Amino acid sequence: MYVVLLKFAENRAAAGQHMDGHNAWIRQGFEDGIFLMVGSLKPGLGGAVLARGEDRAALEARVAADPFVAEGIVSAEIHEIAPARTDDRLQALLA
Repeated sequence: MYVVLLKFAENRAAAGQHMDGHNAWIRQGFEDGIFLMVGSLKPGLGGAVLARGEDRAALEARVAADPFVAEGIVSAEIHEIAPARTDDRLQALLA
């Protein structure tokens, strides 16, 4: 499982021009069954994605395809997590 942090970068002002493509990228991640959650980093720092179901190289390629990453609107950090214990409501994450 991975946490992807998408932190705003130098080209942040161009976000509006690429929002449709970024939203399509998010939609595709959910349709492919890779993204479990997306959300904003507060306060206005960027976004985060919880992902699983593909290896790191495939996820790196997926993240690089995000228009926000490709256009320098955000910088991406990918952190791998090896879940060992969860609340009962999140047991599916251990599967």
